[in-house]
Amino acid sequence: MSARDDILSAIRAQRRAGVPRPAPYASAQLADDAVTAFAAHATRAAAEVRRLAHLRDVPAAVAEILRDRNRPAIVHLPANSALRSLLAWDLAPQLALEANAPGPDDTAIALAPFAIAETGTLVHAARSDAPASWHFRPGLEIAVVRADDIMNSFEDVLAKIRAAPAWPSTLNLVTGPSRTGDIEQTIELGAHGPKELVVLAVDA
Repeated sequence: MSARDDILSAIRAQRRAGVPRPAPYASAQLADDAVTAFAAHATRAAAEVRRLAHLRDVPAAVAEILRDRNRPAIVHLPANSALRSLLAWDLAPQLALEANAPGPDDTAIALAPFAIAETGTLVHAARSDAPASWHFRPGLEIAVVRADDIMNSFEDVLAKIRAAPAWPSTLNLVTGPSRTGDIEQTIELGAHGPKELVVLAVDA
């Protein structure tokens, strides 16, 4: 017998017959409701989470966020984004909407189709009206997510995506602002994307 045959014979001898398949993975039960759990995990990841009662409250909240940080009242939003018609921007007339791509000193806003409660993660599916690159370009990203779209686990999100007519070309999972520990083992925010992340969780 060759050395190859010896190796394969040894592998076959170690096989165990009749071993039952493991049970399907089930995520841990959340101690709180999905929104509360998401907010707790996202906050631990250095994101700021604000809970709003209605979508109409978003423009005023955006204006307040920029004012608190002494940032210009300018928000970058793709020209064909659903948020342009979904939100009542006239309730915050001091805000200016820019359609050009944001830079590292700019603020961008995005609608997250899903979020994950057990990790505080936003799930961004790339679309023509929601370019994937916009989650990495601005210095401050403001994400809007509906409370009903905060799933308990990543598996729940995948089930929703699989049920959709078409899959997105890219799925970006964002947990807190960008960071790295490569520089002298010190955590630095804003390494490969936004230095700040604010999430607006909207109940209705």
